[in-house]
Amino acid sequence: MPLDFTAIDFETANSSPASACSVGLVRVRDGQVVAQTGWLIRPPAGHDEFNVWNVRIHGIQPHEVVGAATWAQQLDRLCGFAGSDVLVAHNAGFDLNVLRRSCEVAGFTAPPYRSLCSLAVARKTYELESYRLPMAAAAAGFGDFAHHDALADARACAQIVIDAARRAAADDVDALGAALGVRLTDPPSESASERAVA
Repeated sequence: MPLDFTAIDFETANSSPASACSVGLVRVRDGQVVAQTGWLIRPPAGHDEFNVWNVRIHGIQPHEVVGAATWAQQLDRLCGFAGSDVLVAHNAGFDLNVLRRSCEVAGFTAPPYRSLCSLAVARKTYELESYRLPMAAAAAGFGDFAHHDALADARACAQIVIDAARRAAADDVDALGAALGVRLTDPPSESASERAVA
């Protein structure tokens, strides 16, 4: 099987995982980036207050998302881009939790994506003082980029996995996980069963 996956990164307005305010998506086919996209998201009421700390990190201001699509309006677009790919993210637990909680608040069942954490991959691939995304991406040959821009971060995640697979001589994400001893995370079983019933 080829090295196919979609890298994803969310930025949030505040500490609520349902407060996604931007997303970046990068599609990889056979170990090459073939498409990328990203957009702003208007967080739902009750999760839409922008924390000063979050704004300082990603630079997105409240007025910038006023006219943006809501989670409910853009979920099909996100899933259409990712298809049935494994989702790759740096600290994937955070990004997959944003996906799950945003769906829950919007009244949707979260799509049952499998995921691979590029942070875990980096820890098994490189000898670094820090495995924060900029350092891990630099080790993968993806140097200076706009950290905390969702699309740039997704592109950095993609490069880490592409480079790690090359180093491990792994043909696909499952082989990479097996070679490094990094478990791919399956979706919660109830999500899959609920989806099957729906």
